[in-house]
Amino acid sequence: MADGFIPGVEPIRHKVSEDEWRVRVDLAALYRLAALEGWDDLIFTHVSARVPGPEHHFLINPYGLRFGEVTASSLVKIDLDGELVEPSAYGVNYAGFVIHSAIHAAREDAHFVIHFHTDDGIAVSSQKEGLLPLNQRSLAVIPRLAYHNYEGVALHLDERERLVADLGDKSLLLLRNHGTLALGASPGAAWLGIYQLEKACTAQIRALSGGRDGVLIAPQAAQDEVARLVAGQGRGTSDRASTADLAWAALLRRVDQESPGYDR
Repeated sequence: MADGFIPGVEPIRHKVSEDEWRVRVDLAALYRLAALEGWDDLIFTHVSARVPGPEHHFLINPYGLRFGEVTASSLVKIDLDGELVEPSAYGVNYAGFVIHSAIHAAREDAHFVIHFHTDDGIAVSSQKEGLLPLNQRSLAVIPRLAYHNYEGVALHLDERERLVADLGDKSLLLLRNHGTLALGASPGAAWLGIYQLEKACTAQIRALSGGRDGVLIAPQAAQDEVARLVAGQGRGTSDRASTADLAWAALLRRVDQESPGYDR
C-alpha cells in the first residue's frame, strides 16, 4: 500500500466526470473523518453520496475496507436496486444499501447520508426518553431529530417505506436500539449534523452517569427559543450554508494533515 492504493483498486479519476470526482473526494474525506473521530465500526456502517446526474446512482464504501483505507477511487457505485453500476473488486453491505437507498430516493436534499454505530449513539438510541434537552447542543439537535423503531437488521426492502415516513422532513435520525444518522445537501452539512448529534449523545451519557434524578433539564422557554432559532435556519439558508462550507474547508485541512491519500 505504499502507493496509497489497496489491492484490487485502480485509479479512476480519468474515467469519471469532474463533478463525480469531486463527490468521490468529499465522500472519501467523510470516511477518513469518521475514522479520525473513532466513529467507525470495523468494516461496518456507511456514508453515502448521490452521484450528480439523472441516473439516481450513489456511492458507498467497498465492503471489507476500514474507513481509514477508503479512497475516492475505491468507492462503489450502485443504483437504487442495489446493483453495481461499474465493476468492483468489492461488494457492498446489503443492510447499508437498504437504509441509504431509501433516503437517497425519498429526499432530494439527501446528497450525503451518514450512519454510525457509536457507543454513545447506540446507548442513547436504546434509552426510552431518547435525546433529552440537557444542554445547548441537544436543544439545537432535537428540533431536527426523528426516530425510527428497531425492526432487526435492515435486510428487508419494505422497511424503507417506514424509515422514510419516520424521517419525514428531518435531517437527523435516531434508529432505536441501533445508531445515528444524518443527511445533508453538502458534505459539510451532513458532517455538522452527525457531529452535533453524536456530541449530544456523548454529553447525555456522561450527564446520566450519576443517575437521572440529578439531571437538570433545560427550561421550556429556552427550549422554545432554540427551536425558533433552528426553524429560522432552515435547509438552504445562506447562513447555514456558509457555516457548513467554512467547517468543511477546515475539516478537509485536517484530513489532508492527518489522513492523506483519500483523494486518490
